Amino acid sequence: MGLFDNLAIDKKITPTIYWDLLPAETFSIFESWGGKERISNDRERFYYFFIDGWDDPPSLQLMERGIKHARVLARIEAPRELIQQAMRDEGRSHSLDRNYAINDALKQWLLTNVVDADNASLVTPLFEDNSGPTALAGLPAADTPLPADMHTISLPNQARHVQEEDIPHIVKNYNFYDAVRNPQGLFRNFLVDSGDNITATDKSTGLMWQRHGIDITSIRKMRKHVEEMNRARFAGYDDWRLPTIEEALSLMTPQKNSAGLHLDPAFSEDIPFIFVAEERTPGGYWFCDYKQGTAFWASGTIPGGFGRVCRTAR
Repeated sequence: MGLFDNLAIDKKITPTIYWDLLPAETFSIFESWGGKERISNDRERFYYFFIDGWDDPPSLQLMERGIKHARVLARIEAPRELIQQAMRDEGRSHSLDRNYAINDALKQWLLTNVVDADNASLVTPLFEDNSGPTALAGLPAADTPLPADMHTISLPNQARHVQEEDIPHIVKNYNFYDAVRNPQGLFRNFLVDSGDNITATDKSTGLMWQRHGIDITSIRKMRKHVEEMNRARFAGYDDWRLPTIEEALSLMTPQKNSAGLHLDPAFSEDIPFIFVAEERTPGGYWFCDYKQGTAFWASGTIPGGFGRVCRTAR
């Protein structure tokens, strides 16, 4: 199949495209041993096309999937109107991400113009070698040791009620950057690729983080989303939680990324502020705002907040 000739796959195998594989099903198939379908071999590879709604504008991509393995092989230059129609046909593919399945019209276009026609001009490889998921992620490999001039630190990981007057002490105690309370602060992270392209691990704090996030919703629905992720064993684990305010602030960076967020580029640019685990005394919920570079409190219902889960990895 000409489509795969210039892509970084094992030349000894004949790849098969699974046209009916839906992005919403991949967690239960590939990340959970007790999921809806059992894969017989962790070296098996499955290929499917999907629409990445995290891109702006959304793009058509080719995915290689396996047990706890995921890498995007290529971006396909498909007509914008076909991509948009497929998204309209399906709606949101899953409450926890922005990936969409292709429809019949896109399938026929791919067969005619890419798969059978072998039109290399429409295919942009996104993974040039076999060095592992880190090449795509842009982070050090998971086995990279913590630099000698850094040390590990344990942050509070239990939710509690926090008053406004507690925040300046929290920020300065750990030297977190906060544009309002500690603009000279700098908390050093050492993020590595967890090996799955959907999480990153901070070897300084021992926390594994979701790299994308959960779309804006109420605190009640946010907690249900976290429960869903644990039931589905997101990235192979079932102990995900909302971060404490210290854990969320530990990701705050003095410098801004390309979207203007005080956040490492390893994380999605579509999640500007997130719920944290703490509630405010006497009322309300705390948020970490990477757009403004600070922590704030507000109602947990209107408009609600985004989410990014974490877990203790060490």
